[in-house]
Parts: sequence; C-alpha cells; structure tokens
Amino acid sequence: MKVYCIQYSAHAGKWIYDGYRSAWHDRGYDLVGEHENFKIILESGHSGYFAEYPKTEEALSEDYIIMTTADVICGNADSWRAVEKSHKTFVFVQPKTFPDPWGRHPNFYCSANEEGIELLNKMDNVILWTFAKVVPEYYSQWNTKINTVPLGFDSINYTPQVAEKYKQFDISFVGGWANNGFNEKRKIIIDIFSKFKYSGLKCGFFVNKNLTRQQECDLLANSRMTLNIHDAYQRVLGLDTNERTFKSLGLNGLMISDTVQHLNEIFPDVKTSSEPQELVNITKEILSLTQSEIDVIKEKNKQEIMDNHCYTNRVDQLTSL
Repeated sequence: MKVYCIQYSAHAGKWIYDGYRSAWHDRGYDLVGEHENFKIILESGHSGYFAEYPKTEEALSEDYIIMTTADVICGNADSWRAVEKSHKTFVFVQPKTFPDPWGRHPNFYCSANEEGIELLNKMDNVILWTFAKVVPEYYSQWNTKINTVPLGFDSINYTPQVAEKYKQFDISFVGGWANNGFNEKRKIIIDIFSKFKYSGLKCGFFVNKNLTRQQECDLLANSRMTLNIHDAYQRVLGLDTNERTFKSLGLNGLMISDTVQHLNEIFPDVKTSSEPQELVNITKEILSLTQSEIDVIKEKNKQEIMDNHCYTNRVDQLTSL
C-alpha cells in the first residue's frame, strides 16, 4: 500500500516526519518518494513543507494512506477528494484554544479553516492524532476522538559510530533556543548551563551549532550521559515531552531532564528536577556509580526505546487505530 507522507525542510517537523517516512518504508509500505517541488525547497535553504496527494483517477483508485496535518489538509481543497478516497488519512491536530500566554501565539493553535474541519469530522477513514495528552476543551473544533501518539526515536536514520573525541564528555546536550513566540527556553537553558559551568564536569553542550545528524548522533551516543531540557509550556502544563527524550535514551541510555509530567509518566525511572543545581547533583550521583551499574541502566533504557518507542512502533500504533 502506498503512503503519502508530508515532508518538512527544517525545524522539528523535519526530524519527526523524516522518522515517520523511514518507519513507513521499514514496515513494508510503498512510500511515495521525494517530489521535485520539495527538492526546490531544500535547495533554496528556506523553511517549508510539501504535501503530495494522489490526483489522477488511476492514483485515486489505488489503496493508499495519507499522513498530514490539519492546517495543511484543510488549506488545500484540491486534496479533500484524495482524503475521502484514502484507506486511512492520519491527521495531526493542534488545539483550538490553549492556555495563556502561549495560546496567543500561532505556534500553539490550529489555523485550519472551518470548512475543512467540518469535512474531516464527517469522514470515518480520518484518524486524528497529536503527540500530547489531550485536554478535550482545547480541541473543541473536533467531534471525533483525538489519539495521543507520543514522539519517538528515529532508530533508522540515527546510527551511532564510535567517536573517541566525544567520549571525553561526562554529559552532552544538543538543541536550539527554540523561540516559540515568547523566547522562554533561552533563559531556562542558560540557568541550567550556568550551574554546570562550574561543576567540574566535562560538558558537551551544543546550542544552535548546526551539528550534522551524524555529529549529534555520535555525541549523544559516546558521551557518558545526556541532558534534556524542555520549553516553559511543557514544564508548566506537562502534556508532552520532546523528541530529545526518546533520542537521548535511544542513543545513550542514560539521561537526566528537567521535570515534565508526561516524561515522568512514560519513563518513571528517569531522574528529573526543575532546579538547575539539583540536576548537577543528580548527574554527579549517577556518574559515581560503577561502570557496570551504569551499563545496566543504559542497556535497560535502550532496549525499552527499541521495543516500544521508535517511529516504527508509532506507525504500528497508528495503523492499529
């Protein structure tokens, strides 16, 4: 069966849907390849997306799946027939309303038009999903069930290699300032880094350094342990955890993080704190364990990710809905 999966050229969407595209292919689906129009976006260096759909009568008569977002599909009336004819269409949805101050910024709410939403609500083959825990009052525009499918680890595209230069680091972090409209994460990162700076630990922290995928992969895999940091809304609301959670545990197996409820629910054994100094203290406590004790923790967490939290697992979860 063919799969038409949206593609993004940058930001979180790129890594998430790259993971999904590889997972669909790994599970034996016929993934529709990269369109020329998307290649133009990539070559331009601009941030953008491309969503391809079957258009001809012949293509519409085939069995196929679409993976897209509500904002994209509702904004393209030409694609609605393709959704109607699909075996299943998996639509990522965002809230209609969201708590202040974040709900005042377009990054945090759905901009899909009402006509498109009404149409999708009537289709039995449309499966709505989001990676956050669902608070029904935030999604009042939808009258069908919204499924929570957390983010995952891209075990296909992230294949670590031994890199001696990264083994010097006690703890590593790779990320961006991720200004989601309020620039709150910058202060969170700086507050945490400032405590690690004078901790005596060897820290491999890279923010907005444009590391390649392989560099990020090797850094996280070869350092002794990893650090995770979330945005302010995730800390306060606790409804979702970032992709770095799954990536760090999948590549390294040993991670500490600031406290986010959703992370704590999925991985109750991961040590967390929202106090920067406490994160340093926990790091030192963990690194004081014997190497054999550390190896046991790492292997347990890596296996948990491989068994339950890769994008291949997420594809299995979606197709079972």
